[in-house]
Amino acid sequence: MPHLFIAVTAHGYGHLAQVAPLATALADQIPGLRITLQGTFAPSFAAARLPAGYRHIAEAADVALPMDGPLHVRWSQGLDLYQAFDAGHERHLARQKSLLAADPPDLLLADVPWLPLLAARELGIPAVALCSLSWLDILAEGPLGDRLPDAMAARMRDAYAGAELFLRPAPSMPMTWLPNGRDIGPIATRRPRDPGALRARLGIRADQRLVLMQFGGAGRVRLGDGEPLPKHVAVLTPDADAAAGRPGFHAIGGVGLDVLDALASCDLIVTKPGYGTFAEAACKGVPVLYLPRGDWPEEPHLVDWLKRQVPTRPIGVDDFTAGRIAEPVRALLRAGRAEPVPATGVAEAVELLAPFLHG
Repeated sequence: MPHLFIAVTAHGYGHLAQVAPLATALADQIPGLRITLQGTFAPSFAAARLPAGYRHIAEAADVALPMDGPLHVRWSQGLDLYQAFDAGHERHLARQKSLLAADPPDLLLADVPWLPLLAARELGIPAVALCSLSWLDILAEGPLGDRLPDAMAARMRDAYAGAELFLRPAPSMPMTWLPNGRDIGPIATRRPRDPGALRARLGIRADQRLVLMQFGGAGRVRLGDGEPLPKHVAVLTPDADAAAGRPGFHAIGGVGLDVLDALASCDLIVTKPGYGTFAEAACKGVPVLYLPRGDWPEEPHLVDWLKRQVPTRPIGVDDFTAGRIAEPVRALLRAGRAEPVPATGVAEAVELLAPFLHG
C-alpha cells in the first residue's frame, strides 16, 4: 500500500490544519493510502483533521518559536532555540533518517520543517514541502535576521531548495529564491454555511449578527469592556473563560461545532493575521477585523492578499483591550460578505502529489 509521511513543524497547530485537507483528499483518491504523521500534537486535534487509521509519531521535527500570547514572538529566545537545535544537526538528522528508514514512505510531505527534507533526500525518498512560509524566510526577515548564522541558513536553504517541489498556497510569502517553488490556490475546508442552524443551536435570536472572535496561538488577548458592542451582535468564541458571564458572548467548540463550523456561518471574524483563518475567511467571503502582529514577516503578504478578497480592517491592540471595537465592527458588518474565493489549492496539490503515491 502507498505510504505518505507527513512531517509538521512544532510551531503551531495551524500548520497541521494547513496540510490536513491534502491528506484527506489524497486518502479519498488513493485506496489503501497509509499516513504517518510526525509532530507534537494532541491526539484529539490530529484525529479531528486527519483520515482515520493514521499512525502518529509524537516527536518534533524542529523547534517552535516561543510566543508571548498569540501576537508576539520572543525572537531572541527563539533564535537561541534554533541555534541549539542546529548545533545537534548530525544527531537530529540521524534520528530523522531512522524514523523514515524504519517504514520507508513513497513520499514525505513537510509543512515545513527542513530537517525531514534533508533526511528524505539522503535516503532517496521523494520529498515535497508545502507551506505559506519557510523558517529560513521568517528568521532572515525577522527582527534578528542579521544574527542568523550562515551555516544554519545554508542548511535550511539547501533543504528547502532541494525538495522535489515547494508548494506555496495563496497567500504565501514570495520565497522567490526557491528554484522548485510552485504557486497554488488557497487551502481551505469545505463547511456548509447555515447561520440559522448555528443561531438555533446556541440560542441566538434571528436578528443577531454573528461575530467570531478567535486568535489561536499561545495565551490569549482579551477584549475589554470599556465600550459596549452593538446590540445586534452576538460574539462566538472558543475561549470559554472569555465568554463566561458576559452578555452577548457564546462559547463554541467541542463535538459537532468547532471554529471552522462557526466561521463558515458567521458575518465577521475578529482575529490575528495567520494563514488558516485568513484563507478560510476569504474562501467563505467573511469580512475580517484583525489585530496586527507587527514584526511577523509573513503578515504583510497575508494582509495585502486578504484586502483584495474581503472587507478588511486593522484595529490596534490598545483599542481592542480597551473594548473600543464597536465602530469597525459596524463598518465591516455594513460592508457585508464578499464573493467567496475558490479554494483550489487542495485539488492542485493533490494533482501534483498523487503521482508520487501511485507509483
